Amino acid sequence: MAAGMTRARGETERHSRLKRLAFLWAQAQGYSACATEVSLPNCRYRADVAAYRLRRKKTGSIAIFECKQALCDLRRDNCQSDAARQRLETISQRRQVLETRLRAHYPNLRNGDSLFPEFDLPDFTVVGHRGYARLLRELHALQNRLFDCTKFDKLLRYRCANLYLLVLPEELFRDSEIPLGWGALVEDGGALKLLRKPIWNETQAEYQIRLLHRIAVAGTRAINRNFEITFDQIVAWGRNRPGLGEVEYRGATGPP
Repeated sequence: MAAGMTRARGETERHSRLKRLAFLWAQAQGYSACATEVSLPNCRYRADVAAYRLRRKKTGSIAIFECKQALCDLRRDNCQSDAARQRLETISQRRQVLETRLRAHYPNLRNGDSLFPEFDLPDFTVVGHRGYARLLRELHALQNRLFDCTKFDKLLRYRCANLYLLVLPEELFRDSEIPLGWGALVEDGGALKLLRKPIWNETQAEYQIRLLHRIAVAGTRAINRNFEITFDQIVAWGRNRPGLGEVEYRGATGPP
């Protein structure tokens, strides 16, 4: 089963081409159930391509493909939570030490945000201390990355799939930029070449069934677009026609 390939709204031609290559590569590897833009269970993320492969006498295999067309796009999702939290803790401790020293040197600093002067917090930014300003910039950047840029790390931690693969243009591949546990498929002459193998992750059978259902839903949505079937048409068809449940009921009890 393969969903029709259509460009998402606002998607670039390059990103759409990478998704198509991932779609082809997955099916060539035996992943017969594939779809694009699949929302993942248990998290708020959506996979560019999700694929399912049936394995004999075993639970199936699920692969998630993330397509990145620019280095900034890749780095935006590649923050490792543990390392970022440790660095954030270090920066916070340095800030406290520096503020203590600045408070001793500038005891009259107040920012005027309270009705009572004794409760005013000192505004250290007015001092113009370059080290303190640099510390604040790094602190804010780490907080933003920790809360908004940990997609790759969270997908691994949530065990959303058995295999995770990045799909990249050839000039974008740098081994140091590939997140831990992920594989790398690099565009090469109109095809994809596996330059780093992904690490296998175990998932629960119940989760696989839920994700397989979402792959089917995304595939049905794509086929509906190709056939120009709208939701209103589906509702209109269902109003005056017997549903599958009614057909099953009549078959079990005989004609009314």
